[in-house]
Amino acid sequence: MNINQKAIEMFEQNESEKALELFQQAVKESRDVQSLNNLAWFYLYEEEKPDRALELIKKAVEMTPSSHFPYNILGEIYLKQKHWKKAIVALQKSISINSSNEAHHNIAVAYYHLGEFEQAAAHFLQAAKDSDIVMFYHIKCLIDLGRTTEAKEKLDAFNEKADDFVGEIEVADLYIELRCFEEAIHWFEKGYNEYAKTPNWIGRFVYCLFKTNQFSRIDEVIQKAIEIKEEEIKDVQLEEIEENWTEADKNELLEEYTEELYQYKNMVEVIKAGYVPPLEFETYSTGSCYLFGCKTHQHHEYEE
Repeated sequence: MNINQKAIEMFEQNESEKALELFQQAVKESRDVQSLNNLAWFYLYEEEKPDRALELIKKAVEMTPSSHFPYNILGEIYLKQKHWKKAIVALQKSISINSSNEAHHNIAVAYYHLGEFEQAAAHFLQAAKDSDIVMFYHIKCLIDLGRTTEAKEKLDAFNEKADDFVGEIEVADLYIELRCFEEAIHWFEKGYNEYAKTPNWIGRFVYCLFKTNQFSRIDEVIQKAIEIKEEEIKDVQLEEIEENWTEADKNELLEEYTEELYQYKNMVEVIKAGYVPPLEFETYSTGSCYLFGCKTHQHHEYEE
């Protein structure tokens, strides 16, 4: 068994320190694509040291590897650093070698942040699965592009029984962006008892109910949210101070909960005055195992 295989074995046995030492030893013995890639991956995913990983993976990429692994790692690091154009260059190279879902997903994130929604929509679609978060991103791009008919057709097809279903409130959110308030209410009601109550999505639910003149349901929704928040405030007030729960922590949480309670109590007024609770939308990058020689994921050791 070579050093790389031993390192992966230690990693799989949750012996992270030993695994790191072995990955480092492999680099000392031979600074090749495999050793640099695997140590960079470990620094990125296990040590959460993207800067250290970047130094290593740049060296691997300088060797023009025949595998997409180093380019995926490089692209992911650039996304974390918000270097969108650099990420695109790295991920385009990755896709030219192997068209992986992770590379399409991540390059779409970079394009989205640059406002290039056509490119983002196309790449999100390449990586999307049935009714998942990536399809959600794809539809959001279509909405941003004004392709609302296509967006609604795809949203109408969302399946809550899909393995990676994005969630009822998220579906409702996109219907609001399409100004389809009845459909949004349908999905809000589906997720109503499953989601923790927060002012943003409750506000968006109330907004839809207001737009459709469902005032008695507005009263029910807001009253329930107020009751839950008042109970949470009481619970925090009764909690005793401990080493890991200081007076400052307690006061900060009470301040946050009191602000949320205030939002619920004033929600109808502000919506009547024209306030539209905004969509809280954020894209996230993705990753995978890019370890050469990982038998669990059937990855061969690196070969030119």
